[in-house]
Amino acid sequence: MGKKSENRVLAQNKKASHDYFIEDTYEAGMVLTGTEIKSLRMGKANISDSFATIRKGEVFIHNMHISPFEQGNRYNPADPTRARKLLLHKAQISKLIGQTKQEGYTLVPLKIYVRNGFAKLLIGLGRGKKNYDKRATEAKRDADRQIQRALRERQKY
Repeated sequence: MGKKSENRVLAQNKKASHDYFIEDTYEAGMVLTGTEIKSLRMGKANISDSFATIRKGEVFIHNMHISPFEQGNRYNPADPTRARKLLLHKAQISKLIGQTKQEGYTLVPLKIYVRNGFAKLLIGLGRGKKNYDKRATEAKRDADRQIQRALRERQKY
């Protein structure tokens, strides 16, 4: 029997696809302390302002806010926005180091979910969009919507 919270999205960064071209994604585990996993399962996380960095061969996520657990105890972490270590394979980290050294590339957290009882973070290798790129994406989306609307109207008759 599977748990009902399996593969359920706990937090999502909706602005990431608006601000970045996501070229590659990686699934990373997170090092959590105390009752942080309980807060995550309740959906008390925010990754909209967060970013990932690589220091000394380790990947960390910064500004990810996990609210303290209400029924928490002394193991509640003091700082809800502390830097948390991400767990990736060494080959993945070395590949990310090479890719993020290129101009304009960054690691963007996309969503948090639970898989097999473990909290996972989907991070993407993103290249920043310029304003004209954002306008072009929006215009393409509007055009696709109009085409779909016209096709639906045509099928009615």
